Amino acid sequence: MKKPAFTLIELLIVIAIIAALSAILLPALSACRRQVKAVICGSNLRQMFLAFKVYEQEKGTFPHGFVDWFVDFSQPPGGYVGDAAYDNMGWWWFQIMDIETKNAGKKNIVCCPSKCVNGIKPMTNILLGNYGVNRSICKDAPQITGITGSDFVGNPLSLDEIPRPSQTLLLVDSGYSLISWRGVSNISGPYFYDPRREGAFYVPGLTINKKREIEGTITSECKEDALNGRHPRKTVNVIFTDGHLNRLKADSLFVEESGGEYHNRSPLWVPGG
Repeated sequence: MKKPAFTLIELLIVIAIIAALSAILLPALSACRRQVKAVICGSNLRQMFLAFKVYEQEKGTFPHGFVDWFVDFSQPPGGYVGDAAYDNMGWWWFQIMDIETKNAGKKNIVCCPSKCVNGIKPMTNILLGNYGVNRSICKDAPQITGITGSDFVGNPLSLDEIPRPSQTLLLVDSGYSLISWRGVSNISGPYFYDPRREGAFYVPGLTINKKREIEGTITSECKEDALNGRHPRKTVNVIFTDGHLNRLKADSLFVEESGGEYHNRSPLWVPGG
């Protein structure tokens, strides 16, 4: 007596059904993974804000965005981060607040889980493809090697100097660890004072990025992140200076230059400006 078995036709039908189900379910699973990563990203920003809040309460101001090593003459714990060929060496805002930065690219609140840059060096460079601090609040320390007299150089602001903290962003998904209104504008440039990282000075998914030279001197490491965005529907996570978190369309952060005027700059990017 023959044992019951599947016929070839039945096997082909089963395979076809599995393939059809996979085609239906895989995009949904991929979308779910992106949503989960976006939620983790928001959690990272909330945790970092606590460090900003504690620092501001203890020091009276938010931290500097960057302090050149010529100013401090000391290395941060664990050494300098970034790529010496493209990034200035010194103390960055997360090091000033003593936020853990080991294992860049792995589970770390300074690293966006949706990081979308290409290449081994950019993936392990904590300055690229994670979060950017608003340079109008966390200004750079006056530097021997940098620019002076800029709106982004000087003393960082205190919370009392920000008239509408619920409307002024502090941290956002960003191509670089520093960001400002210039990086989201249609001005002719420059967007960032350092030409080595001008191509990384953007907010992911912003439409205006299509008209910019994103590669610059860093080939196409950041292009996918800049053009296609990092989170679903080209949204970005934003933490404001009062501590509340929003996920916004990247284009809602755009600053339009028209006739010498900059629309949507204040109070979003420039407190009281």
